[in-house]
Amino acid sequence: MESHIAIFPSPGMGHLIPLTELARRLLAHRQLLITFIIPTAVGAPIKPQNDILNAMSESITSIFLPPVSLNDIPEDSSLETRISLTLTRSLPALHNTLTELTHESTRKKPLALVVDLFGPPSFEVANELNIPAYIFCTVSAMSLVSIFQLPILDKMFTCEYRDLVEPVKLPGCVPVQGTDMAEPFQDKKNEAYKNMVEVAKMFGLSKGLLVNSFYELEPGAFKALEEGEWCKPDIYPVGPLIRSGLENRTGDGFECLKWLDNHPARSVLFVSFGSGGTLSQQQFNELAFGLEQSGQRFIWVIKSPHGNSNASYFSAQSNMDPFEFLPDGFLGRVKDRGLVVSLWAPQVEILSHGSTGGFLTHCGWNSILESIVNGVPMIAWPLFAEQKMNAVLLTDSLIVAYRVKVDEKGLVGRDEIDKSVRSLIKGEDGRKMRSKMSELKDFGTKALSQDGSSSRSLLSVAQKWVE
Repeated sequence: MESHIAIFPSPGMGHLIPLTELARRLLAHRQLLITFIIPTAVGAPIKPQNDILNAMSESITSIFLPPVSLNDIPEDSSLETRISLTLTRSLPALHNTLTELTHESTRKKPLALVVDLFGPPSFEVANELNIPAYIFCTVSAMSLVSIFQLPILDKMFTCEYRDLVEPVKLPGCVPVQGTDMAEPFQDKKNEAYKNMVEVAKMFGLSKGLLVNSFYELEPGAFKALEEGEWCKPDIYPVGPLIRSGLENRTGDGFECLKWLDNHPARSVLFVSFGSGGTLSQQQFNELAFGLEQSGQRFIWVIKSPHGNSNASYFSAQSNMDPFEFLPDGFLGRVKDRGLVVSLWAPQVEILSHGSTGGFLTHCGWNSILESIVNGVPMIAWPLFAEQKMNAVLLTDSLIVAYRVKVDEKGLVGRDEIDKSVRSLIKGEDGRKMRSKMSELKDFGTKALSQDGSSSRSLLSVAQKWVE
């Protein structure tokens, strides 16, 4: 009977996808049974998650917990608060499910419970059932350092981080301006901040931390995590784990790839703000005019504008046609060099295509890793969560991205967009970034090779579970 691992992801595709890739990699190293236990909120779409899980190996099964209600919390509650409450309100159902799995005759009791960043409150359930708990970090090692440092920083600074004159110095990392600290850190009176401080204290209670990054990408941060007295658990760099490219290259989405076939090498900018990112109508217009003004080729994945930058994270997509929000005549003016697609495009395939020369991204960690694996330099346009900190890593430490500048109205203007696109696709800075990205791509490939640093790290933790 194979060894059994349970995985309890936070809500959101950005958490589920890297955990499914972790599951695939584990199966490549060891014969295991893996059960995904999925928390959901009432009204949240589950089909995208179901589609991904159903396409996986027979050794991977999934259980959706009963949806919990969030109707009693204010509508303006932060994204992080909604994620945390979905998880904590699902803990009784998690307890019941793990108990049932423990007593099933068809499989062994789970040897480990793997959770992600918001999952430490589930440690109490794991401890009660005597199941070792591990954290899989769906963020950079730099962001992980900031989480471990948060309780220390909370005592060190009484003011808001955004009001600090000097940058925050995180062990092993480039300095970070207070305004670039993760969004949940930015309001100490908010419930999301208080919850993050408490969850950060729980990180030390895990048996180990698997990090979706690789040592060669963030050596300073990993060294700080391994040597710092403030980080008790063992650290396992296991990345870069990214979603697999789809084999069925048909349908509307793959028209993008046919379109790319007709353009020169490294000449096209891919523009996407991920599954959760949205722009205001005014910012949507500025981006359209900036892309038009640049004269460069592009593929732009559009969603209906919204005043909240993470509007599409938890809810289903708007029923409104996003093409209706484009400036009059825009499509006609860019038809020979621009392709605009609605809601979704095959991102991994686009980034791996030879015609793609740059990626304008919201700086979600999954998207960054996908860009690194394919050697594509970036334009950093962070929106929410820890994305500003990721932008700092890309621009100040790795030097593989140009970060757009926001004006006094909170907008990225068309001239700024024009300048950054030209610089990345045609300029000398873009050429240097592309060369550096090529090096990082090679390091990432080596890390995942049979005897690479990440493969050895994952094998060691899998061996620990089995033994």
